[in-house]
Parts: sequence; C-alpha cells; structure tokens
Amino acid sequence: MARNMNSIVKQSRREGYALHPKAHKALVKRTAPPGGMSSGRRPKPSQYSLQLREKQKVKRLYGLLERQFSKLMNDASRTPGQSGATLLEYLERRLDNVVYRSGFAMSRQSARQLVSHGHFMLNGRRVDIPSLRVSPGDKIELKEPSKSTDYFKRLDEVSPPAANLPGWLKVDRKKIAVSVSGTPSRDDAEPDIKEQLIVEYYSR
Repeated sequence: MARNMNSIVKQSRREGYALHPKAHKALVKRTAPPGGMSSGRRPKPSQYSLQLREKQKVKRLYGLLERQFSKLMNDASRTPGQSGATLLEYLERRLDNVVYRSGFAMSRQSARQLVSHGHFMLNGRRVDIPSLRVSPGDKIELKEPSKSTDYFKRLDEVSPPAANLPGWLKVDRKKIAVSVSGTPSRDDAEPDIKEQLIVEYYSR
C-alpha cells in the first residue's frame, strides 16, 4: 500500500497545520516551514499558492496520495451539489476516518494501519482497504480474534474515548463497533478547511 513516508511533523510545519496529535508541540516551537527562515519578511502568497497549500494540507490530513485525492475531487465534482462539501463528505466517509472518528485510534495514520491489518469487519466481512467509503446502515466491528491483541486490550489507554462523537456515527465502545446512521455534514469536518480553494485549484 503506497503512502507518504515523509515525517508527519515536517509535513505539519510545511502546511502550518497539525496533521497529527504529536505535531502540535512541534508547531509551537518551530513555526517556520522546514528549510525556511524563522524570521524576516515573507512575500504575500499568490492565490495559486493558497490553493495549492490548502489542497496539500487536506490531502496530507487524510493521508491520501495525489492520484487518490485527484480522483476523489473528480468524483465530487461529478456529484450534484457543492463540490467542496461533497469532497469533505467523501473524505469523512472513508473507513479509516470512521475508525479514527469513533475513537478507536489516536490518529488517522493509526486507524489506517488497523484497517489495513484486517482488524475490522464491514457488515460481517473482513476488510483491509482503508479507502472504502461507508454508507448509512453499514456496521463496522472488531474481529473476534483481534480483541485479544494487546492494543485493543489497552484501548482506553492508547486511544481514550473521543470527546465529541459525530452525530452520524453510533459507537459501542464496549463491543468496539460502530454503526453508520447517516452521512456527515460540512460541520463534521475540521472547521478551518477552506474547501473552496481546493475546488478552485482543480478548476484551473
């Protein structure tokens, strides 16, 4: 499975946005991009630069490669409605994101690894594809053999319950299962994403 092997902290510094929980402290200490000067005047970014950086930020936040992200944007643009909001809906409906949002992993990277290792079942069938898009009525649950692994035995320690669960997900923490009861709205994604810039980037 292809993935970006660059340091998530360096990626976060490049985007000026914490792409992973462990990146928050690094951004407080070092706000400049990798290889950049920490002081001095910087030129005002062009509109294209703003569009590119927003696209890179969201792509890295959800852990997609360029080809995957471009295809998802193409799918969103073909769907009736606002392309930017649809893109975020599709990103939120990814299986690895659902595992993360449900509080079974501390980051999307960890959730992706759990899914790709085949720990979860979707509607009773074992799955190992993080990019699968869930739909209302779907049920994701932990495989019985995986319940005996050290990670899930210590789940409350390694990944405490999510403080704010999305309204479109019904989580059973005890059974390590989640039911999809609806579809995510724009408010369910990070509020500081400027999806219109991404739409403009791909509309050039």
